[in-house]
Amino acid sequence: MNKTRMRTPFASLAHYPLRKRFVIRLAGVAFYYSIKVVGSLTRFDARENEQLTALESDGTLPIYAYWHDRMFLTTYILKHRGTLFLTSRSFDGEYLARVMQRFGFGVLRGSSSSGGSEALANLTRSMLEGHAASLTVDGPRGPRYRSKIGAIILAKRTGNPVVPVIVESKKHQKMNSWDRLQIPFPFSSAIALFGEPIYVGQEADQAEIEAKHGELQDSLDALVERGRLWRESR
Repeated sequence: MNKTRMRTPFASLAHYPLRKRFVIRLAGVAFYYSIKVVGSLTRFDARENEQLTALESDGTLPIYAYWHDRMFLTTYILKHRGTLFLTSRSFDGEYLARVMQRFGFGVLRGSSSSGGSEALANLTRSMLEGHAASLTVDGPRGPRYRSKIGAIILAKRTGNPVVPVIVESKKHQKMNSWDRLQIPFPFSSAIALFGEPIYVGQEADQAEIEAKHGELQDSLDALVERGRLWRESR
């Protein structure tokens, strides 16, 4: 598996007006340093690195699937692992892409909500070249905590497993956004929780795809509940 920093260039901003170019650049830098600083000050459960290593040790290329509101610390723990990230072709998606690129992610643009999308075709091609992938499966605009099917289609096409993951922080602030993005407080403790890998056969029919989609939803829901219990027990 390719764990080196991916050197993908920033996209041109020529089609944006001057003010939006400035905001994209500023937001990209501000969010990057916010995640870097807060992540470095977070006390992660010691098992986090062991779990990631175990997932990747046999050459498996995980498709990490997580909720949009957990992006902050999930980005931090998956940094510089040669992982692909799918973001939307939008104003918000542009500065998010720059954040992810600074953390060593490869960025592809598009939506994963449609099984036949160009974005999924590009993700499939890139995974076959040796990169893991990560998807916010209720992004880019929700509904919140409702998984879309793109990760399952990607698993079917590549033979790689979907790995549900939730990063739970003990203390955090929820933003007033559609996803209620969680911003952890500095020096808080956090835990990364991983579900069982979900494999999808390349000959899977529509019924099996839907069943696997339901399995992904159930796994993420269960991880959220485990995270809540962990946080309330601290």
